[in-house]
Amino acid sequence: MACENMSHNKLFAAVFIERWAMPLALSLLITVLPGAAYSATARINYLLHCSGCHLPGGQGNPPNVPTLHRELGRMMGVAAMRTYLVRVPGSAYSSLSDEELTDVANWILEEFNAETLPADFVPLSTTEVTRARQQSLSDPLRYRIEHWRDYEQ
Repeated sequence: MACENMSHNKLFAAVFIERWAMPLALSLLITVLPGAAYSATARINYLLHCSGCHLPGGQGNPPNVPTLHRELGRMMGVAAMRTYLVRVPGSAYSSLSDEELTDVANWILEEFNAETLPADFVPLSTTEVTRARQQSLSDPLRYRIEHWRDYEQ
């Protein structure tokens, strides 16, 4: 029974740190050190708005929580998939501004997908993201299968 309570307490502590303490610490960092945090704004926005599902390192659990590594870079070579990342509900309906979402999407592409981006890749523009967000995907998995591929392939 004591071991069972210890495991429960460790799990609670881990969830508390991931869900509340880390975002609070990052918010304080932005408030206290705006100059130092400026260059990391996209990463901080990723941590605050995306890491709850994709974890800080961009891991996933397909198909419900896709990984943000490697495959997104290859998707950028397919016209229908270029704005997929900002059209999924988690992105399209986030509280991030269009400029912030653009920065986060480009950060994800460069941070987790640099080696798979097409040689002629042009970063997403705010205008492109603004337009794409207005056409959010109600079924991202189906869109992905129709325009890219299924996870089993």
